[in-house]
Amino acid sequence: MKNPSVLVRSALRWLFAALAVGLLFGCAQNKYPPAPVSASTADYTYIVGPGDNINIIVWRNPEISMSVPIRPDGKFSTPLVDELVAQGKTPVQIAREIEKQLEKYVRDPVVTVIVTSFVGPYDQQIRVVGEAAKPQALSFRQYMTVLDVMIAVGGLTDFADGNGATILRTSEGGKDGMGGTQFAVRLRDLVQRGDMTANVEMRPGDILIIPQSFF
Repeated sequence: MKNPSVLVRSALRWLFAALAVGLLFGCAQNKYPPAPVSASTADYTYIVGPGDNINIIVWRNPEISMSVPIRPDGKFSTPLVDELVAQGKTPVQIAREIEKQLEKYVRDPVVTVIVTSFVGPYDQQIRVVGEAAKPQALSFRQYMTVLDVMIAVGGLTDFADGNGATILRTSEGGKDGMGGTQFAVRLRDLVQRGDMTANVEMRPGDILIIPQSFF
């Protein structure tokens, strides 16, 4: 039988180790400031990108109105519009450029461009990495929240440290050598406890990082 003092020392070592690890992870979760509830996207305008599909409507000219995809090189073409760049432009900007090209064929063309399938520019997509059920890149939408993102990726895995998650906001500076600013976000409270105070708005280009829990 082992000496009781040896057992006590062993138990104390495990206790101190557990406390140290707990403190370590507690500090890690509190390292970053909470993400702001509002991300100030009220003036956001959708920017067209490769993979999008646009509907070109030419007023009083249905025969040249059509739906076209934006190719991987960011361009599109129609029988009367040759190799026009759409990537990085708004639907209104694209419509005005189409009008200029159509002036050779149509008198006073009036064009409307509607995006019917959304992918968006690469640098504006929302990326979810780590312990999400389905990590992926998502098209950004105005007023998109972290709850919308979690629904799209199927929630957290059983191994996720939801309250240790962070948002890397690439649109803000380059602090911490991370190419952006990091904010803490309480995903476990939001997803598993329904705490809507943990719901925050996303910004174009945000990266949601969900670490693995060790407990």
